Amino acid sequence: MNKYFTIIVFIIIIIFGTWFFSTRSSETNVTNLGLKLESENKTVKTTENIKKMTNATLNTNMGNITIEFFDTQAPKTVANFIKLAKDGFYSGVKFHRVIKGFMIQGGDPLSKDDTKVDSWGMGGPGYSFADEISKENKNDVGTIAMANAGANTNGSQFFINTANNNFLDSKHTVFGKVTTGMEVVRKIENVKTTTADRPVDPVIINSITLK
Repeated sequence: MNKYFTIIVFIIIIIFGTWFFSTRSSETNVTNLGLKLESENKTVKTTENIKKMTNATLNTNMGNITIEFFDTQAPKTVANFIKLAKDGFYSGVKFHRVIKGFMIQGGDPLSKDDTKVDSWGMGGPGYSFADEISKENKNDVGTIAMANAGANTNGSQFFINTANNNFLDSKHTVFGKVTTGMEVVRKIENVKTTTADRPVDPVIINSITLK
């Protein structure tokens, strides 16, 4: 009798133990799933909270110029410009090259240093990236485009077209246009320059405001 009783108790213990650990395992799985879903929801919310930048205002010592981005046409170029602007890269750079009836060019970090004037136009962020040129790429008057040293050598330098320079359409990525402040662009275009096309009186981008 004691033998059968012992066997029955043993079986009950096994059944209870199996049920207990099975329940704990299920609870653990549900908890982990909950954490995963919470994490995923947090990621989605974070993404939704990122504000899309659609324009930039170049605050210069001659007035402000507001640019509307062509982020669909040139997403990588726009993203690069925004990153550099956020990092303060452009603060203090000059429009180092001005040619009336053509364009005004800036964005070279070397132009912050007057002792490096002979090297202005040769500086950059330390990397380069590819062109984004499509049939919509038009270097029309008032557009802003990337300056480069050849195909796929974009960095930080850019220029604003002061004329329809469509012969550049296949060579220079257009990533925005001036929406307000074209009169400031014209003022800069008409400053007195040296034989090297450098403004006699510095034209400085003090800061860039993104919106």
